Amino acid sequence: MGRAVLVLWSDAMRAKAIAWIRAAPHESRVTFNGPKRTLPQNARMWAMLTDIAGQVKYHGLTLSTDDFKLLFLDALGREARMVPNLDNTGFVPLGRSSSDLSKEEMGDMMELMAEWGARNGVVFSEPDKDGGAPAAPLEDAG
Repeated sequence: MGRAVLVLWSDAMRAKAIAWIRAAPHESRVTFNGPKRTLPQNARMWAMLTDIAGQVKYHGLTLSTDDFKLLFLDALGREARMVPNLDNTGFVPLGRSSSDLSKEEMGDMMELMAEWGARNGVVFSEPDKDGGAPAAPLEDAG
């Protein structure tokens, strides 16, 4: 068997996973991951990154939403390795992308973003109902 992924959303899928484990060849590897991030979490992350990138200069530089995403992934321990690029003129970060984050990890990242943003004067917006661009500023809960 090559690679396969089952989402344990029903008893039938759990039974299938158990059957696969029983039939797996010696030295097979099994990995259990929590549920993946949700679409609303993804929309909120990009809205937060848009707010941060639009309001903060980072060490005097204007960074893109993707640049800030890498900074926050690094803060979670996700993008910490750097290697020289192929022509040795710069460096490339290696690591996982935010699409690999679990619901819990995405929650941790957004909490980190909110805390960092608060320290740096960012006013956050919510994504619109379709997950697009920010609509209105978040209400202050405290």
